[in-house]
Amino acid sequence: MSQRILPIDTTHLRLQVLSPDDVQRIHQATLDLIENVGVRFPSERALDILHDHGATVDREKQIARIPGHVVEEAMSKAPPEYTLCARENPDLDLPLDGRHAYLAIDGTGIEVLDPYTGEKRVSSKQDVANAMRVADYMEEIALVWPPVSAQDCPAETRGLHELEAIWNNYAKHVQTETLVTVHEMEAAIEMAAAIAGGRDELRRRPLLSIMQCTISPLAQDGGSIDASLVAAEAGLPVAFMTMASCGFSGPASLAGSLVVGNAEVISALALMEMAAPGCPVYYAAAQTAMDPRTGAYTGGGPEDYLFGAATNHLADFYHVPLSMGAFATGSKQPDWQAAFDNVFAGFMPVLTGSDLLQGAGMLYGSRIFSYEQLLLDCEIYSAIHAVAQGIPVNDETLALDVIKDVGVGGNFIAHKHTREHIADLWQPRFIDRRPYSAWEADGKGPREWANEKARWILENHQPTPLDPKLSAELSRIIASVERDLGVS
Repeated sequence: MSQRILPIDTTHLRLQVLSPDDVQRIHQATLDLIENVGVRFPSERALDILHDHGATVDREKQIARIPGHVVEEAMSKAPPEYTLCARENPDLDLPLDGRHAYLAIDGTGIEVLDPYTGEKRVSSKQDVANAMRVADYMEEIALVWPPVSAQDCPAETRGLHELEAIWNNYAKHVQTETLVTVHEMEAAIEMAAAIAGGRDELRRRPLLSIMQCTISPLAQDGGSIDASLVAAEAGLPVAFMTMASCGFSGPASLAGSLVVGNAEVISALALMEMAAPGCPVYYAAAQTAMDPRTGAYTGGGPEDYLFGAATNHLADFYHVPLSMGAFATGSKQPDWQAAFDNVFAGFMPVLTGSDLLQGAGMLYGSRIFSYEQLLLDCEIYSAIHAVAQGIPVNDETLALDVIKDVGVGGNFIAHKHTREHIADLWQPRFIDRRPYSAWEADGKGPREWANEKARWILENHQPTPLDPKLSAELSRIIASVERDLGVS
């Protein structure tokens, strides 16, 4: 299974939720904010770069006001297409070409639903490794973040331990959002370069990409910015994700929250291009709406689905790929609500041509990782994949001769055409299509089947192993960093 991925062709079905005029108005409002209000960059290095490119910098408040034309010029240097590479096998590479969508595990949760006990417990490094073995098996999963945090590892090097657990148990592309210091990023690049065969080869085939979060409204995290500058200069793809929430960290209106989030993302991506012109960057978003009754993060609802579709119009406008938070339901368990959220949240960005769909397997707004939910999300993605293929119309599919051959009142079961094409019909793994009596007698359903399958994968699937010498080198790099930091 690990030698395949299942990309969605996004060229057949298209949805437009923003007109070109809408996009242009959001862009102009974004430039107005960045130039006249500014964005906080709590990083001396970032402020120096922005100042050198014409921004007005308030050192005390750490706010940079960047002229609109400077932002546009910087963004024009970003490559519109590039490839996210697998650990070894080029057949598992992911071309970000605007024509395919790929499914990813989101991160980084703090709890896991144990597949054997059903217990909700604090996550560990072993949980990262176990989740990777299941993700490696599933052809729907094309890339991963650390799905949960390795909370039994030192905070100063936790992101590196998560990468080690991933690369020892997973052969496809790796993305991370937990490298938020320069020392971690430098060590991660050293680890990735060891696997790739050197820094030049890593630049040519980036097997690691970086995701960072902005701080809404209109601010960046200083550690994330400094770490990302190191990654951009090494040639690793870098993204910034806004999670602006309507009514809390963004205006209550969807368009206003799009402007706030856009200003955060574009200002950070422009900084990367100022520091390393032509470096691969991508847009990332997981915007939502505050629950008006409680003020809580919702992780699902019509606003999320519209954000998922609208943000791709913005990414297309800037000619960069998009990573969209799509599957991380707000539900606490794999249930009706989770299915409701993830069908809409997964399908809407596909209809607008998103490149990366994040969040498979995550519950409660990305706090909890569930093996059952991961497999059920793969089922949802598989159905979206089938729908996105559309309806091919040609002589073979029209089957006029076949229909004439069968004639009035016949059936097509035994016809050669049926034997040749019956496998083209989508088949579920977990949706229950049994007769009522069989369901009643068995008492099991999709969640139980998904749990059984996850346990089978954990007990039987062995990912393509990392070379033992490379595995030892990853451990050596982490130990060296911990020694330098005085971390036990």
